[in-house]
Amino acid sequence: MDFLTISPPLLEELRNSTAPVPRKLSPQSAAQVDRIEKVSFIDNEAEFRWELLQEQMAFDKLHEGIKKFAEDGNTLKSVLLKKLQA
Repeated sequence: MDFLTISPPLLEELRNSTAPVPRKLSPQSAAQVDRIEKVSFIDNEAEFRWELLQEQMAFDKLHEGIKKFAEDGNTLKSVLLKKLQA
């Protein structure tokens, strides 16, 4: 199961739309579905790594996110150093 985020342009398009939006989900129908089991990897890094390796997209996106976070940190550091030296 994937939990996806709706992009800001799509949210804006939906906000401006006057098309009818039929209801597909309800609390009553959700209550009849099997609950998604919560998974915790606290204190079990080996299991986390194994599960992560089973989902290629999750592995790739986590790697991409960490890499971009580090790059943005370096960019921020450069900007701050320039401002401090000015």
